[in-house]
Amino acid sequence: MKIRTCFFDMGNVLVHFSHDRMCRNIADISGLPESAVRQFLMTEQRQWMMERGELSEADFCLQLSQYSGRTLQTETVSEALGDIFQLNDSIVPVLQQLKAAGQRLVLLSNTSMAHVRFIERNFQVLNYLDARVLSCEVGVMKPDEPIFRAALAQAQCPAENCFYTDDIEAYTAAAATLGIQTHTYRQTDLLVAELERLGVLR
Repeated sequence: MKIRTCFFDMGNVLVHFSHDRMCRNIADISGLPESAVRQFLMTEQRQWMMERGELSEADFCLQLSQYSGRTLQTETVSEALGDIFQLNDSIVPVLQQLKAAGQRLVLLSNTSMAHVRFIERNFQVLNYLDARVLSCEVGVMKPDEPIFRAALAQAQCPAENCFYTDDIEAYTAAAATLGIQTHTYRQTDLLVAELERLGVLR
């Protein structure tokens, strides 16, 4: 079946990221120990609430200010949340080749707007994508089926004509149940080999 649309995860596929760095960044601006930040951000689910669009950056900043006893600015907090990424340089030529081959490219990511905006400001990689399906905008996260349905609505072709790569196997497995062809990303040369096997790249 001919592939016409490729879905790409963002974190650890297009860009590398570090939650540890995010906790250090928040610790630096709040004066809290990193362990307390990890509890506040991760264990108490605030990061995932932002990724589901349930908690705004302004409200997160207010809660963090109250928790830390420091008056923090939303812009400062958003930068601390977002400054956790490095470009996966090896993926850029693949995106360029796919675009040249006429593929439709769609971002499919569990993410917050702070993360997206940081990547937009610092890298060009998202410019290769024709559409975006973001958990913080659709209100649901991978591996739940509705976010894949939202992606298929952006595909402009049936599921069997779609390809999806993500570094988390549970997410590619969930996509495969909908008829999407998938590849669990480990390194770029393996992704390229799979795209060549499928006839997407030559």
